Amino acid sequence: MSEKLVSVVILNWNGVAMLEKFLPTVIQYTDVSIADIVVADNGSTDNSIDFLIRNFPEVKIVRNDKNYGFAGGYNESLKHINSEYYVLLNSDVEVTDGWLAPMLAKMQSDERIFACQPKLRDFNKRTFFEYAGAAGGYIDKLGYPFCRGRIMDFCEEDTGQYDVATEIFWASGACIMVRADLFKACGGFDADFFAHMEEIDLCWRMKNLGYSVWYVPESVVYHVGGGTLQKSNPRKTYLNFHNNRALLIKNEDPQLYAALYWIREMLFLMACLKFLVAGKWGDARAVWTSGRDFSKKKSWWLQKRREQDKLLESLKIDKSNTKGFYYKSIVFQFFIKRIKIFNKLNWTS
Repeated sequence: MSEKLVSVVILNWNGVAMLEKFLPTVIQYTDVSIADIVVADNGSTDNSIDFLIRNFPEVKIVRNDKNYGFAGGYNESLKHINSEYYVLLNSDVEVTDGWLAPMLAKMQSDERIFACQPKLRDFNKRTFFEYAGAAGGYIDKLGYPFCRGRIMDFCEEDTGQYDVATEIFWASGACIMVRADLFKACGGFDADFFAHMEEIDLCWRMKNLGYSVWYVPESVVYHVGGGTLQKSNPRKTYLNFHNNRALLIKNEDPQLYAALYWIREMLFLMACLKFLVAGKWGDARAVWTSGRDFSKKKSWWLQKRREQDKLLESLKIDKSNTKGFYYKSIVFQFFIKRIKIFNKLNWTS
């Protein structure tokens, strides 16, 4: 399916309301001379397929036989799509006029660029950056992800302060353009993440191989966020804490990982206690359970890391690319030094 240069692929699971609301802007503002629009249905049981056939016959459909989650769902769907570039777009994203061309131009400017993302603004607070990706993703020395324009839960207002294209550490899965051949060669998303942080894992793997990831501010989209799982949800809490452990064991330097392991476990315990004090019993249980489940399979994740390294070695350009890695603790900067603005961070190592 699809022989065009770009395929814009929207993963859907029982999201007919989101398709009805946001798909029209994708159709309106996507240059169909270079891009196909594809809805990859993840085993929906609502009337999503019938709705698409009836209302948007120009949209191509890939049908998965069940819900494989975000990571596995895209992996399964993209097997059937033959384009040079994929744009993986959440169903709760409103795109804007001219959104696609700047990202495509950036990807075509350098074959060493693996992925890029647009500026993500909040759909409901239109002048503010959105949590899931803001103006590009970064990661600190303890493995905590954050963004230009969003540190922890604090999102900045967009006043043009991040309007220069910049190399970043990871691009948001809400809207990410990837080079299709590299995506497939590295095995795509890790389906064992199911959902949450799978795009960080993917970008970190490619950064370890010397490729780059970019933020392209000329492209602007608006993201609702929490379309499948709300921000405060024990299942989401479980996935975030479990997958952050997996993220580190798979991608961090082994010696550094060993040094950081118990520090991170202490911080996870503090997060669990914080949820307890706040009366969020479900979230506290989710943090505890995530640690228990990960510990049971730690040796399995280590073996997976070894197999991953063997698979990816043939793709390596030269050396790891650490651009966007913050050699300090973002937790310390935010909670102790009270720094909430990205531009106020000290980036000296």
